[in-house]
Amino acid sequence: MSVVEGDPVSPLADERDGSDRPLASLRRSLPPDWDDQVDLFAIVKLDGGGVVRGWNPGAERIKGYTEDEIVGTHFSRFYREEDRRRGLPDRLLAAAQRDGHVEDTGWRVRKDGGEFWARVTISAIRSDAGQVRGFVKIVRDLTTEKRVEEEQAALQRTFAHDLLSPVTAIRGYLDLLVDELPADHRILRLATEASDHIVAMAQALLADTHARPQRGRRRTTMDLVTRGAVALVLPGAGPDRAVFGRMDAVPVLGDVLGLRRAVANVLENAAKYSDDAIDVCVRETDEGAAVTVKDRGRGIHPDDLRTVLREGQRGRLADAGDGGNGIGLASVRQIVEEHGGTVRIASELGVGTTVTLTIPRADDEVTPIE
Repeated sequence: MSVVEGDPVSPLADERDGSDRPLASLRRSLPPDWDDQVDLFAIVKLDGGGVVRGWNPGAERIKGYTEDEIVGTHFSRFYREEDRRRGLPDRLLAAAQRDGHVEDTGWRVRKDGGEFWARVTISAIRSDAGQVRGFVKIVRDLTTEKRVEEEQAALQRTFAHDLLSPVTAIRGYLDLLVDELPADHRILRLATEASDHIVAMAQALLADTHARPQRGRRRTTMDLVTRGAVALVLPGAGPDRAVFGRMDAVPVLGDVLGLRRAVANVLENAAKYSDDAIDVCVRETDEGAAVTVKDRGRGIHPDDLRTVLREGQRGRLADAGDGGNGIGLASVRQIVEEHGGTVRIASELGVGTTVTLTIPRADDEVTPIE
């Protein structure tokens, strides 16, 4: 049995069916003053020109202004001076008017001049004739989460820096061994390749910590990501285990370490559940870069195909001797979905399993509002 081609496997698909009906019922049951009862979020009502016309208690708590102080003023006062010069407030309203809603994350300014890290959604409110009557702006203060993220990035930066020094030294020692051993020495070649990948990973980790949060991604090609994953998971197997097919250099914009980890997890499963060669290829498709890993192992039970991507679900054919805890494929799904991609699984009992990860091309990335 195989998953229908072109149908991404999503363990949440069944859970989403009919989810709009309860929400519609909830909206009908909300009291008229519902926005006044919400104080975890700032709910700001704007007219068509961006002037504040409504202000809930959450907005007063987060931004510091009372309703009397703020109603009748333009919402651009919540933005940094440099953002106002760049026209960010007006561009956000224009995007909400054009697309129905817009989301933005960045620094905002409180009444006392202090700044907070905010996640903002602006939705256009239209008349029955389709004309924009105003906007509703919902703001969440994520400053605490932002600080924690910055502390984690600092720790990651220190770790990457400290790791790079000894690994670079090891790479230097391997270069010295080249003069002492035959040039085609297999073990030396494999150790050199592995050290090169560790150095590259440490450099990527260090580079990512210096990037801004939404920019913590960089440009690469999926053939390089995939070859790196093979070198890490099957460093000593060589061509006898991993057989490369077509390897298109499809450009992607992403978390390189995360993408490599996703491909590596799929490879580890293929190596764990099969003893024969593993076919690996990267193809350019209409959806982007399609990384395919095909094994000739025991396969996945048909009833498990739509659940194996859920955390903790290993499939009924797995046994204790295989190891693992059902986290690997769930991690793959999470990483791929964070990149706007899909995971597809096709399997036949006793014949093998094919896993395809599709990541959008870098050229297809939507340019964020700055």
